[in-house]
Amino acid sequence: MSTARRGSLNAMAQYTKHPVAAPPTAPERESTGHLLLRGYIILVLIVTFAHAAVYNLVGQLGAGVVLGAFLLATLGIGTPMLARQHPQPFAWRRLPWSAVGYTVLALVSVAWSQWREATVVTWLLLAAITVNALFIAHALTWREIVRALASAFKWILGLSLALELWVSLVLQHALLPNFVDLPAGKIDPQWYWVRDNLFDGGRLQGIVGNANLLGIISLFAIITFGVLYAARVRWRTTLALWTLLAAYFLFRAASATAYVCAAAAVVVLVVALLMRRARTPRSRTRIYAVAIGGSLVLGAAAWLLREPLLGVIGRSSDLTGRSNKIWASVIHRWQQHPLFGNGFSSPWLPSDPAFANWIEDHGITVFHAHNMWLDVLMQLGVLGAILIAIAFLSLLWRSWFFAVDRPRWDLVAHREYSPLTLLPSLFTVVLLVQGLTESTPIMLWGWMLLILLSFKLKTTPLLGVGERERVIERGGRRRRVP
Repeated sequence: MSTARRGSLNAMAQYTKHPVAAPPTAPERESTGHLLLRGYIILVLIVTFAHAAVYNLVGQLGAGVVLGAFLLATLGIGTPMLARQHPQPFAWRRLPWSAVGYTVLALVSVAWSQWREATVVTWLLLAAITVNALFIAHALTWREIVRALASAFKWILGLSLALELWVSLVLQHALLPNFVDLPAGKIDPQWYWVRDNLFDGGRLQGIVGNANLLGIISLFAIITFGVLYAARVRWRTTLALWTLLAAYFLFRAASATAYVCAAAAVVVLVVALLMRRARTPRSRTRIYAVAIGGSLVLGAAAWLLREPLLGVIGRSSDLTGRSNKIWASVIHRWQQHPLFGNGFSSPWLPSDPAFANWIEDHGITVFHAHNMWLDVLMQLGVLGAILIAIAFLSLLWRSWFFAVDRPRWDLVAHREYSPLTLLPSLFTVVLLVQGLTESTPIMLWGWMLLILLSFKLKTTPLLGVGERERVIERGGRRRRVP
């Protein structure tokens, strides 16, 4: 072989040493603006889920000012984004219209409200939560929303543990809201923000100041951490430790409602996983039949055995005064205006004469009906209940098939499921079960989850497909994270 030919071959070999591999480059990173946006949304979620802590810290007026400030901040950030169609055009046509209709009806109810001042004040609260929920769904992807929820729950659980430790080890006595000094004599424990029960086996309340609320937040945290762990995110050991802390708070909160919600979530999770393993429509039909039939049997058995079951967890057959004291009074007031209700007010304002000293528990004015359906009936009548039923049933339908249908948008029919798609259905079931004994699903964080999940499922029914990926701006050009 000639020398010239050998040199040509050596040059070719040198040239084609890496024929298809791209040269190594640094990974794309989020812009500072997007990192700040995610941090702000985490703060919004913390304030919303732990609003009771804000109330106990700065009082009723201060809590209202905080929510108003966040509303103005969200409008200040979101309005330019909408004007620039950033990160994408706002999906006006895919709004959760039944929930929006409920919000409009709540505002219109000022015309016939029996408590107009309370209607106006609480509607502003509802509108602020609605705007923030729509903003979060528009600004973040599914993965970012789950990560933001996880961060918010970590802050709430961590601050709850810190506050409980400070009260037990440093203060060494119960803590009243707004850090008010304890009065002389014994007062009802219901007035305490933190009861100093960390080391005596009593119920823990955390920074939210309510054991039932702490239990539900802990359950939400376990679900969120669980789907992230199954998705094999980074720092899984740390995530497991946070899950253990959430489970500890769920146990120490000793909330019967949270326990029932957890059982319902476990049942839904098992059925969803079985549906994912089913290979034929007939298999899915059998799973549906067994799941629905089993649920009806278990529900009937639980109802017939409610007295001994409630006794096991330390509750009375009237659900700690709900049925014979709260629900009876609410039903009586609803019957006065059955179609359109008495006027919106979620929560009930104790300062309003219509609610002050109307229903009291342990000397404290009750601020909701402890049943979201009865609350809606009393406030906005049958029409409001229909709108809420459509909103939740629509969310349940979309979230269920978001969880059990294999992701498919072309001819490929064997893509892997994502654990993250289980979160909306599990959250929805928890809200619906909790709504039987609490009214929080129609206000504050419950309403935020309804709007956020409904809007996101309508705009992005497939995880990561048709979804705006994070836009990173550097200099004069835009690049997208693959």
